[in-house]
Amino acid sequence: MAVSALQLWRMGGLLRRRFPTCLSPWKIPPRVLKSSQPEALVSLTNNAVAFAPLQTLTDEEIMMKQTVKKFAQEHVAPLVSSMDENSKMEKSVIQGLFQQGLMGIEVEAQYGGTEASFFCSVLVIEELAKVDASVALLCDIQNTIINNLFRKHASEEQKATYLPKLVTEKLGSFCLSEAGAGSDSFAMKTRADKSGNYYVLNGSKMWISHAEHAELFLVFANVDPSSGYRGITCFLVDRDTEGFQIGKRENKMGIRASSTCQLTFENVKVPETNILGKIGHGYKYAIGSLNEGRIGIAAQMLGLAQGCFDYTIPYIKERMQFGKRIFDFQVYIIKLCCLA
Repeated sequence: MAVSALQLWRMGGLLRRRFPTCLSPWKIPPRVLKSSQPEALVSLTNNAVAFAPLQTLTDEEIMMKQTVKKFAQEHVAPLVSSMDENSKMEKSVIQGLFQQGLMGIEVEAQYGGTEASFFCSVLVIEELAKVDASVALLCDIQNTIINNLFRKHASEEQKATYLPKLVTEKLGSFCLSEAGAGSDSFAMKTRADKSGNYYVLNGSKMWISHAEHAELFLVFANVDPSSGYRGITCFLVDRDTEGFQIGKRENKMGIRASSTCQLTFENVKVPETNILGKIGHGYKYAIGSLNEGRIGIAAQMLGLAQGCFDYTIPYIKERMQFGKRIFDFQVYIIKLCCLA
């Protein structure tokens, strides 16, 4: 029986960045080195803090990487081509991510999560991206954006209601961008007007990732346009809410298995209890979550590049031209060295 990543973590205890004692001499220089300084090292103070290089992983982190690698190779790799050609994420892949405990990496154990570190999320995203960037993006958004927004800003009741499902079965979607508010996200036109104990949402969102499979949507709308971005508030909208429509998926050049859709809100009634955090603080939440999400995107790019490199080496060792392997031509070796 396959052992999930969640089980492995719990057997190994909570994830912490524990480094070997042999690395303790690594110190922080008491001043910043300037490019004009010829010396590579400066004197160190006795009370400086020790840091180890990021390539130094704990036993638990190594175990997690190996588990994710095995899952990606056995359950994702065989489906990559078909998912890309058909622009469709297989449900078995989504279910596998949940079953392996990879959709609640930082979420506290009381809600069913792994309660690991943000660094662990980055490692998992990178490992998945080596095989398929679409699957890595799915894991990235769920962990670094959706779950963390709940962990940091949701009420205790909201956490108890949503986090256990987000960890085990329910995908979330982050809904910020609009047709006229892409890079300038805070120029959004989607409004939320107060009506008794509800807010009524009207407007549309564009380029929303995972909208096709998501069950919960974190929608940013302005409750007071006269206040500009300070009126932006985050609302929790369930998929089956009346007046909420999900458009057809975009036909993209890349990351095709990850759905990207337009959303439309026509008099969508959302109860006050479905406001995430504070009214008018949505812009702060969006900035903070996107900053973390960008680190996840960087992990995807690193994993994607490493995956391409890993697939290239075996090929050029087999491909024959002019009676020699491509690998034996110096021009290709130089290129590979530069890429590595």
